[in-house]
Formats: sequence, C-alpha cells, structure tokens
Amino acid sequence: MSKKDYELLGVDETATDEEIRARYEALKKQYSEDRFLEGEAGNEAARMLNRIEVAYNEIMVERSERHSDAGSGESFAKAEEHIRAGRINEAQAVLDSFNERPAEWHYLQSVIFYKKNWMNESKKQLEIAIQMDGSNEKYKTAYAKLKEKIEFDKKQAETPRAQTYSGQNQDSIPGDDQQMGGGGGFCEQCATCCACNVLFNLCLNACCGCR
Repeated sequence: MSKKDYELLGVDETATDEEIRARYEALKKQYSEDRFLEGEAGNEAARMLNRIEVAYNEIMVERSERHSDAGSGESFAKAEEHIRAGRINEAQAVLDSFNERPAEWHYLQSVIFYKKNWMNESKKQLEIAIQMDGSNEKYKTAYAKLKEKIEFDKKQAETPRAQTYSGQNQDSIPGDDQQMGGGGGFCEQCATCCACNVLFNLCLNACCGCR
C-alpha cells in the first residue's frame, strides 16, 4: 500500500474506513457504467475500475493489519500486568486468546514458564522468539541469563550435598550456627545462585514495566 492508492481514490490518509468505503463505492459505480462507452473511453473506464479495486483492497488490508497490531499490543500489556501481579493463570489465558503468535508472544510465554519454574520450556520459547526476531536484545539477554541458570542448577544437582561448612566440625548439628547467628552459614555457591536468579529476574522484568 502507498500514498498513491489514496490519491487514486481521491481521499486523504486520515480518512476513516467509512469515508474510504463510500468513495470507493461511488467510483466503482461510475466506472462500471462508463466501461460500456464506445472506444477508448470504455477501455479506460475498465482499467480504472480494476485499479480502484486493487487500491481499495490494499488500503483496507493494511488498515486491518494495523488495527490487529494495536490490539495485540493492548493484549500483551494486559498479560504483562497479570504477570507483575502474580496472576499467572490469567496471563496464560490472555496469551491463549491469540490467533497469531509473534516473537513477543513467545517471549511472554517464556516468562510465564519461568515463573512456574519450567526452565526447559522457558528456554524453548525464548529460542523461538529469537528465531523470529534475532535483533531483539531483550530476548537475547534473557536467553543468556536463563542458560546460565540452567547450567548452574545442573551443576548443583551433580554436587554432593553432604558437605561440612567452614566453621563447623563433624560433631556439630547442621544448621545450628546459621539459626543462632554464627559464622559460616552462607556458602559461596548459595551466593552465586542468588546472584544468578536476581540477574535473570531483572532481565525478565524488562517486559513488565521497564519499557
């Protein structure tokens, strides 16, 4: 669609859909009658009838897509609002209502899966979002942080849990020094895990109020 389509119909780009439709119908009626004229006049009217048909369809398709994009933006904002409020089921219901699923849809689905602690599913959705919009830094940053967390969780699962913290002896009761305020209660791995979670949550929050 181009400005020439509007010019062909004799309307401005700011015209309403109703005004464009009315103008199209008037021109269609005129050229439908003129095409039966003899000679070149009839041929020209037939060509114009075809041109205004094409122009009108181009304009209306473009406007329909524009309205659809605006509606999607509003729905994405609604899903983000539910996520911020912790209403995960409501956010999922909003996403489920979409007929078309662009990159932002898959990004928000990834956030919902992350909130449910479904890390592999969250990762798959981010991969789809990046495939659809590879230039989006928000998606790529979230993906990098999520991979870090998944790798960290994997290493933690492979690490023996029966360890003695510094400041404890074999005869001490695990947890006593932490509960009483003693030293050696927060290991370096725990700090790393918390840092990873904080970083990824900050990244995900980009879709939920930091635009």
